[in-house]
Amino acid sequence: MKKPLLTLTALAGLSLGVAAPASAASTHTVQSGDTLYRIAVNNNVSVNDIKQANGLNSNMIYPNQVLKLGKAEAKSQASTASKTYTVKSGDTLYRIALNHGVSVNQLMTWNGLDSDLIFPGQEFAVKGAAAASVANDAKTTTPKTSTSAPVTKTASSTTQTQAPASGQTMTVEATAYTPYCAGCSGITATGIDVRSNPNQKVIAVDPSVIPLGSKVWVEGYGEAIAGDTGGAIKGNKIDILMPTQEQALAFGRQSITIKVLN
Repeated sequence: MKKPLLTLTALAGLSLGVAAPASAASTHTVQSGDTLYRIAVNNNVSVNDIKQANGLNSNMIYPNQVLKLGKAEAKSQASTASKTYTVKSGDTLYRIALNHGVSVNQLMTWNGLDSDLIFPGQEFAVKGAAAASVANDAKTTTPKTSTSAPVTKTASSTTQTQAPASGQTMTVEATAYTPYCAGCSGITATGIDVRSNPNQKVIAVDPSVIPLGSKVWVEGYGEAIAGDTGGAIKGNKIDILMPTQEQALAFGRQSITIKVLN
């Protein structure tokens, strides 16, 4: 379906970068192309440390914004940091795992999860020592019925959270869109009805680069179908289907790795 490219002044989410030695500066002035993840890696702190130090409620940042790095505080809190995490709207297991330096499989094992469906308000053990306590609480506490919409699934299988061994590897610029974006019909270029199931894994591609119908592994997203096109999607660019606008905005614009599987 034809749709405008989701443009964002705020760039957020995960972005590939080479970790650099931690800077001694206690603040960082946001540059064009920066993400919280890259800033955190380059300054040896976590995304949560930066968000807490600056009172941020989302991953959105702006060029020329001055961020406190909270390094000293982060180090002093390292031994006393909370070993549990409460799921917020827009969270995924992949993002929670990344922000706490653990794997998706560890989170699922520690918290007795047999699927990757998570809900806002859930409390997760994010360190091994807390797992037993959370697991015991889960057994003795009657689960609350959640009226909130489930957080978008993050792939839990090896083929989705880890790059497949085979396939054509590419680095692309990725943005995100929703089934209800302005100008979108809800039906993709290949006839997929994404409004009937917004959790489908679909990406828009340039068919001259990635043939429509191809299976594509997308870093941080999982295995998707190249099932759509877009006026601004030319060359090594893709647009990733997200269930909600909040998640599309949080994803922002990223340079990521993909593998074309067929």
